[in-house]
Amino acid sequence: MERLTPRVRIVWLALALARAAIIGGFIVGGAIGLSRTELGDAVPVAIVPAAAVIAVALAVIRVFIAWRRYGVWRFELRDDDLYIRRGVFTRTKTVVPFVRVQHVDSRRSPLERAVGLATVVVYTAGSRSSDVAIPGLTPARAEALQESLRRLAIESEGEDAV
Repeated sequence: MERLTPRVRIVWLALALARAAIIGGFIVGGAIGLSRTELGDAVPVAIVPAAAVIAVALAVIRVFIAWRRYGVWRFELRDDDLYIRRGVFTRTKTVVPFVRVQHVDSRRSPLERAVGLATVVVYTAGSRSSDVAIPGLTPARAEALQESLRRLAIESEGEDAV
């Protein structure tokens, strides 16, 4: 089973901190706004510090999840399919038969480009969750994986997916 490039942690940690800062800003901002209204007299004095503690706890939890996510994420090209294992709290195992692959893309967000990473997206036939993304790849590995998946999908044409 293949692991993702360790640099993907930088992307996931940055996103976790940004999301925690936004949500934490709303929590603390709401507490400050509430404490400065007429309702503020009925609100405990400790509401703003409590909101700040909640925001920091949220950030710590999000960082922990982002860090653990790397340790769990694996993928493998097998004989007839792509196998992906991921999930911190809920473990998800995805099997994508090559015969179901419609097309394969690669993408690089600005944050991924900054740390030299890419994501491969595999679009499959079917209605539920019709695409699967493999993040945290070097651009060279993403290109090679994209080409391998394309070739394997072409080779499996005409086979039965079941």
